Amino acid sequence: MSKFNLQGKSAIITGGASGIGEAISKTFAQQGAYIHILEFSKESGEQTVKEIKNDGGEANFYQCDVSNHLQVKNIIDEIAKNNKIDILINNAGVAHVGNVENTFESDLDRVYNVNVKGVYNCIYATVPKMKAQGGGVIINMASIASSVGISDRFAYSMSKGAVLTMTYSVAKDYLDSNIRCNCISPARVHTPFVDGFIKKNYPGKEDEMFDALSKTQPIGRMGKPEEIANLALYLCSNEASFITGTDFPIDGGFIKLNG
Repeated sequence: MSKFNLQGKSAIITGGASGIGEAISKTFAQQGAYIHILEFSKESGEQTVKEIKNDGGEANFYQCDVSNHLQVKNIIDEIAKNNKIDILINNAGVAHVGNVENTFESDLDRVYNVNVKGVYNCIYATVPKMKAQGGGVIINMASIASSVGISDRFAYSMSKGAVLTMTYSVAKDYLDSNIRCNCISPARVHTPFVDGFIKKNYPGKEDEMFDALSKTQPIGRMGKPEEIANLALYLCSNEASFITGTDFPIDGGFIKLNG
């Protein structure tokens, strides 16, 4: 059997139908995992499941607002009726641009409810299932903004800092339950969100701004969703069985080489 094989594993991936989440869903399916996509967009969720199945994989889609505690619990209970939950990827998230002065209460609530409460909701519903079955793996998607200052990312940085410390807490609390919990902290990754942000804020200068944003990474380019997915694959595989309670920056040198 090849390394990093997920054959027979069942994986829940939130925000699993776009950007990094879509790449994780497809990568894990290619390695044999049964994929359960929790996604807010019905259209994106159904399309990603279709593409996974066309590629020979197995997947289901559940339309879900991860900030809704009861909805998350009901969906995860439904999944657990017929499947072990071997892997939980907390990838769903929203962004916000602004410092504290131009972050309104409604902005803060929106970011908190998805990025922090959403992660809590999924872990809260999943951990008892993993304990009962003898273990599992949780990956939380944090950010380099969890540990270094990023201009005009007040609410976003707050939320991802919480994701980082939740990771440490869960890893510590469930060592004896054989539940490993780690987080991944990407720098800027080229996703549809980036393209949409540039188009909205810099009309007519898309190519120029894309190049400028790419050069903010010391390595000279943005990350690719598939590169994040490959790291997640390793961390969820048996080959990473000695790793828990750790943050993994994947940032083109941003943290250590910027300045």
